Amino acid sequence: MKITIGGFDGMHLAHMELIEKSDAYLVIEKNSTLTPYFDRIEYSSKMLDLLKLNKIKHLSKDEFIDILKSYHIRKIIIGFDFRFGKNRSGGIDDLKKAFEVEIIDEIKLKTIGVHSNNIRNFIKNNEIKKANQFLGHFYKIKGIQIKGQGLGNKEFLPTINLNLIHNYTLPNGVFITKTNGLNSITFIGNRSTDENFAIETHILMENEKWKMENEKLINIEFLEFIRNNRKFNNLKELKNEILQDKEKALKYFEKRQHQIKQH
Repeated sequence: MKITIGGFDGMHLAHMELIEKSDAYLVIEKNSTLTPYFDRIEYSSKMLDLLKLNKIKHLSKDEFIDILKSYHIRKIIIGFDFRFGKNRSGGIDDLKKAFEVEIIDEIKLKTIGVHSNNIRNFIKNNEIKKANQFLGHFYKIKGIQIKGQGLGNKEFLPTINLNLIHNYTLPNGVFITKTNGLNSITFIGNRSTDENFAIETHILMENEKWKMENEKLINIEFLEFIRNNRKFNNLKELKNEILQDKEKALKYFEKRQHQIKQH
């Protein structure tokens, strides 16, 4: 069996290069914040197994190799910078003593290395389109639907409020999104109304809102950044800005639909 090993946080373009060459992938889970735990299965149908870093970080390089041998591996496919064992003492030469090894060189986009740290920085800086390019898919977070302030229905736009199920890397501001596959607009940050942190998403498709009524698990995919979060002087000012955000999102999806029809 051919297997690849790594953190695979993000399941980005470089990760997929490794996975596509393998029969299975072994994840060293280190509190991932892009694609935590078994979120990864959404991006590949290959077999997945997961080892928690805090359970194996004390192992010597030889002890770690013994774990790998239990998988009946014929060949290991790894990135150029792969290290393992206590204090990162093991490297490619150690693996070659026990297995056939294929090394994949660094993958770059426009001279920038495709690495999870770079993608996390893009997201934190609201560079969503760039993050998606490096991921090779839309960045996604997941949460459980919770009760919100109730102001949306009364004063602004009705929203679905989220409590995250993992510690995801988060942008901050207003974004064009897909919520459980439906066109939406999403706010992340401290609300202007009460200063509390919130993740709120509004479904743009009026005739599709009913689909979300009984949904507990909510997936939000980020398509494009609209604006930064800011403080508003009053509710009227906030409402006007929200309506402008909605109009930008509607135009985005209208343009996108037109491009799809042309192709």
